Amino acid sequence: MFTLAAALLLQDGTAVAPPPVVATAPAVVPAIADEDLRLFAALNGRKVAGHPVGGPYPTADKVLVLSRDRGGNPQIAASLAMPVRQSLPAPPAGTLAIVRLHQRSETVVPGPTADDLAFAAAHKIPLFVIGEWARPAPMWEVAWQGDAVRYRVIGDVGEIGPWQD
Repeated sequence: MFTLAAALLLQDGTAVAPPPVVATAPAVVPAIADEDLRLFAALNGRKVAGHPVGGPYPTADKVLVLSRDRGGNPQIAASLAMPVRQSLPAPPAGTLAIVRLHQRSETVVPGPTADDLAFAAAHKIPLFVIGEWARPAPMWEVAWQGDAVRYRVIGDVGEIGPWQD
């Protein structure tokens, strides 16, 4: 065994230096979701729309935490309910996006709420907002873009509209 190790370390009578160790920076979550994550949120988030919430909050918002599995595919890492007017907490490590389903529209023109926009600004990860008050359920992607939070409509099968302020 020692002979094999010595042979691997020596080539032509000289010691071979081990390969340099390269430090890698932690992966940065993009502010705008990848297309497969957007489609996953559109299809799976809308499947949840209209289903009742169990537990102490009968009119709660549903929240899905999205991440990737070992194979790199999107997955629902967690599913929970939150009181309607409660702001979302900081996402757990490894979160790529959040899907929030509102049961009622709180804005005059349907779309993301001020809390939704504040969450995207604070955490710089994509937030998908789905309105359960209509069928088909409308959906928006809220993201940090450069210096501001913007949002856009996501269609029934993941097609995207223009960014709005």
